[in-house]
Amino acid sequence: MIYTCTMNAAIDLYVELDTLQPEIVNRTIDEDYQPNGKGVNVSIMLKKHGIDNVAMGFVAGFTGNFIQQSLNDLNIKTDFVHVDGITRINVFMNADKEYKVVNQGPSITDEKQQLLLSKIKQINKGDTLIVSGSLPLNVSDTIFIEIAKICEEKEIDFVLDTSIASPEQILKHKPYLLKPNDEELAAFFNLEHELDENEIIHYGQELIKQGAKQVLVSRGEKGSIFLNEDTCFVLTSPQGSVLNTACSGDALLGTFIGLYKQGKSLEEALIHATATGASTAFSKGLSDLTDIPQLVKQVQITRRGLNE
Repeated sequence: MIYTCTMNAAIDLYVELDTLQPEIVNRTIDEDYQPNGKGVNVSIMLKKHGIDNVAMGFVAGFTGNFIQQSLNDLNIKTDFVHVDGITRINVFMNADKEYKVVNQGPSITDEKQQLLLSKIKQINKGDTLIVSGSLPLNVSDTIFIEIAKICEEKEIDFVLDTSIASPEQILKHKPYLLKPNDEELAAFFNLEHELDENEIIHYGQELIKQGAKQVLVSRGEKGSIFLNEDTCFVLTSPQGSVLNTACSGDALLGTFIGLYKQGKSLEEALIHATATGASTAFSKGLSDLTDIPQLVKQVQITRRGLNE
């Protein structure tokens, strides 16, 4: 079984406007409300591929109830920890440019954090846990280390997709996969410039040397790069009209883990994942997968030698 964990879930409100102007009433021409949070997105994408999974994490108030009910309506099992407060609502506006307004979310008590960890301890050996997204108020990034340790001890495949200052303590517990974007990868090594392809491969290899079993780097319109101890694949992205980039990395990750765990070859899983990430960028929300057969034809995959 695949489990996802979203500690700072959200409802995402997508709105479209002709223009966005200050100090006047701006009327929208389209709107859409969707359950969100990076792990929630991964759960939905897995289900779109017909893969059962369980969504975990924290939810609060009427907005949290909306997220749980929305997932249940999609036949996705949930095992959330309910907390006080209101799960956040984020706003993504597409006008002359794309605007993103992201809120903080509720504060999580130590007691509720321990309850989540106890749920994770009940996951079975050989299962997969995907932890994605930002941390809510009052939760330290040391919780990722605790989760990594639990997964190592219980032989759970631990996948992490989040912005953290340094992954060193997590890497000691040999995570199954890290999925940074190119900016996050640079931040891991205290770099402030945009990484080129060779640099991404170099620093991806460093994460492997420090303990990660696999690394998948999302690069937006440039595609993705995958590394493990033996292999490096560079993939280009299909091109199209971008409507929303917020969920592309989640679609990439969910598709890759889901298809790879189902027995697809590494190359096939990566190609479909890259196409699905692009399809999501061309959509208001997560891809409905209808354009994937065409988009996979545009993805070019190249094996790169390591230590080049």
